[in-house]
Amino acid sequence: MTKTIPAYQRIKNAILDNIHSGKWQAGNAISTEMALAEKFGVSRMTVNRALKELSEERVLERRQGSGTFVAQQQFNHTFVEVRNIAEDLKSANRDYEAQVVSKRAITADMLDNELRRKFGINEESVPVNTSAQTDASDEAVLYEVKIIHFADGQPIQFEERWVDAKKVPKFIDQDFSVVNTSDYLIAKSPLESGSYTIRALAAPDEIAEFLQIAPQSPTLVLRRQTYSAGQVVTFVKMWHAGDRYQFSGEL
Repeated sequence: MTKTIPAYQRIKNAILDNIHSGKWQAGNAISTEMALAEKFGVSRMTVNRALKELSEERVLERRQGSGTFVAQQQFNHTFVEVRNIAEDLKSANRDYEAQVVSKRAITADMLDNELRRKFGINEESVPVNTSAQTDASDEAVLYEVKIIHFADGQPIQFEERWVDAKKVPKFIDQDFSVVNTSDYLIAKSPLESGSYTIRALAAPDEIAEFLQIAPQSPTLVLRRQTYSAGQVVTFVKMWHAGDRYQFSGEL
């Protein structure tokens, strides 16, 4: 049975689509509450909820007596400090190399529950009666890339990354043996917030093969999701050989 998207969420999605497509730029006024209510056939209270949530997510700015505007993002590069393994290794005077294992477009019907939940993709997004002749990239909801990062010829990190295909449509076209994924994403869709976890896990067979370690060897796994304009733009798992890598910082 198909789930119905709540009216306020449909309004939020439409506003975000206009922002991500460039129709509404930072600082532009968006449609009035009355215009949005008429367009979606809902009450102004429903529109107000959508605008209130987007304002709390720092996507919109509501100005008393003036209207609602696309928020100016107050950053030069990013609010999130994203560690770049390429720069870390180069700054340590170590030879760095990246090897792309695979790249692919993922359609809604290919999503597992974790990715569906992370990116907020609902069941109704799954296409029905998909034509065999349809190019998968035309229907892509996410892009997936897997990369091995080497230090002095030895694999030190295995990266599994998923990116919102609509927000960063040219991501899949990049040569990530030359371009760093994090650098590209920050340049194309500045990251305003994020969250991460680090866990010690035994390496599954596939991961162990990529890192050239014995199966079930200890690894450190960093899982990170980052947001742009209030929505997840990328989710990444970074597997590190436990005896070759450590996380450190200053308090």
